[in-house]
Amino acid sequence: MSRHFMTSWSGGKDCCYAMMLAINQGWVPKVLLNMMHENGKRSRSHGLPLSILKQQAQRMQLPLVAIAATWQDYEQKFIHTLQDLKTQYHLDAAVFGDIDLQAHKDWEDMVCKAARIQSILPLWQQDRIDLVHQMIQNDIQTRIVSCNTYMGEGYLGKLLTKDLATELKQKGIDPCGENGEFHTLVVNCPLFSQPIILPEFSVATHNDYCFVVWPEETEQLAQP
Repeated sequence: MSRHFMTSWSGGKDCCYAMMLAINQGWVPKVLLNMMHENGKRSRSHGLPLSILKQQAQRMQLPLVAIAATWQDYEQKFIHTLQDLKTQYHLDAAVFGDIDLQAHKDWEDMVCKAARIQSILPLWQQDRIDLVHQMIQNDIQTRIVSCNTYMGEGYLGKLLTKDLATELKQKGIDPCGENGEFHTLVVNCPLFSQPIILPEFSVATHNDYCFVVWPEETEQLAQP
C-alpha cells in the first residue's frame, strides 16, 4: 500500500502538526492544497499571499496546488481537485488539521468520500492547550497573522509561545484559535529546509477582525 496523502494546507500551525503526525504514522506527503479567494491572490482561510504559501511548499520540496474559488463553487472545486490529485499523485488519503468542530469533520469526510480517498484528522478531539504545547515542543514556530478585535492588533505578528497560549486561555480565548479567534503562519518547522522569509507588514482592522497586511511585492519572495 502506497499510503500517499495530500495536506489541506492553510499555512498555519494545525495543518502543519497534523501533517507531521501523519508522516510519523507512516504516511507519505505528496502535495499541498490551498483554496484561494476568487482573485487567486490570498488564501481563504488565513488571508496569506500566494507567495508565502509557495515559500512554505518550497521549504518542504512539495508541490502546492492553489485553487481560486468563490464560496458558491468552493465545494465543487475542492472535490474536483481532490479527484484530479488522487489520479496524479496516487493518493490514498487527505490530511486535515481540524480539532473538534464536527461540521468541519463531516464536510471533510464527505468530500473525501466523493473523491474515494480516506480523510485523516490526527488532531481530532485532543486538548487544545496540550496541542499547542506539543506543537511548540516539536519546534513548530508560528506567528499570529489575524485575530478578532477582542484580542486586538497588538497580537499580530507575535510568536506563539507556551506563555502566550496560557495568556490567551486565561483571557477566555481558545489557545488553538479553533473557533476563529486567531490564525497563524508557520515560519519554521522540522519539515522546512530553512525558515521562510517574511517581509515587513502593516496591520489593519476590518469588520471586527484584525489582519496583517502584506505588501504587494511579496511575490518576489516566492522565487527560488
